[in-house]
Amino acid sequence: MKIPFSKFVSGVEEHSNVSDVLDGEDIDQVGELESEFASYIGADYALATSHGTSALHLAMLALDLKRGDKVVCSVNSFPNVPEVVRHFDAEPVFIDIDPDSYNINLDLLEAYLEDNKSKKLKAVIVTHIAGLSVDLDRLYSIAKIYNVKIVEDASEALGATYNGVKIGSTGADIICFDFSPHLKKNICNGGMLVTNDDEIMERARLLCNHAISRDEDSLEYIYDIVDIGNDYSLSELNAAYIRAQIRSQDKKIQRQQEIAKMYSTALDGVKHVTTPNMGSEEHPFSLYIIKIDKNRDSFAIELKNAGIGTGLHYIPLHLLTYYKAKYSLRVNDFPVALRTYQQVLSIPIYPSMQDLEVKFVIDKIKKIAKTRV
Repeated sequence: MKIPFSKFVSGVEEHSNVSDVLDGEDIDQVGELESEFASYIGADYALATSHGTSALHLAMLALDLKRGDKVVCSVNSFPNVPEVVRHFDAEPVFIDIDPDSYNINLDLLEAYLEDNKSKKLKAVIVTHIAGLSVDLDRLYSIAKIYNVKIVEDASEALGATYNGVKIGSTGADIICFDFSPHLKKNICNGGMLVTNDDEIMERARLLCNHAISRDEDSLEYIYDIVDIGNDYSLSELNAAYIRAQIRSQDKKIQRQQEIAKMYSTALDGVKHVTTPNMGSEEHPFSLYIIKIDKNRDSFAIELKNAGIGTGLHYIPLHLLTYYKAKYSLRVNDFPVALRTYQQVLSIPIYPSMQDLEVKFVIDKIKKIAKTRV
């Protein structure tokens, strides 16, 4: 039996939507996606982009990030988070993580902001690991106190909720989604920038298409350039496919939660394996992350040899050559992230997984765990 780390399944609606584009139907797929997504999330505005990284980069443009500005983020993030900051010759600041959720540690974040008050401190990018958010009420309160913008990296949090409200409409300045997140690649790419701020959305819409300005009363080919933008546009084909995917997202989360419960029940008490906290009913389990206390990499190799794909979320940013050298970071600068990195392993979880496949993964994990001494 082969069980990949992730798997996307296309249904009748995806095929129908894509066919509409190929058949030349007069449907604005991108515009429809933006409208439907804003309604689904509960936000005022949604702007489709070519990828999740494009959405993050556009967010930095919309915030008018400049050389020498600082943006705080978790050291446990995918490299595209500090990458978009460095593209502006701005500086990412890394914060260690909470040992249970693997998200940014809010105590350390608040302490940093208290000790480093500066006009150059522009924003905080918060990544929702596995779709589970931090205490957003506290985060937004911290942001108001220290006058920084909050950008949420919701790559794994599509459809996730916080206190019954969907991520994307809870109060951040900008929220960025990715329809083909790291290691869980979809057959199409796409991202979404979401905000309730009129000015941010007006600037983002301008800059997402080369900052082209047109007079509605003039000929279409007459235009002006009023700023420095880029091309972040999403194709009609990708938008058509994603529209269908969004409609079934809540059902997908429900199935992921069922699988997570199966994993946690069966693996509870297995030596050398620690399962994630099931305490939050709102956890979407976009990822199911276990801890292996004895040689994680060999554990992953044995799972691979058994036909089971795995992932790692994430290699701490301070261990990566560029950031380590650029900012003279030491291995032990972020001890929680380092210790977590040495043990965490993401195992397969996706809506189309059958109970038999889940059981196969469980059985292999138990079998391998018995060989640890």
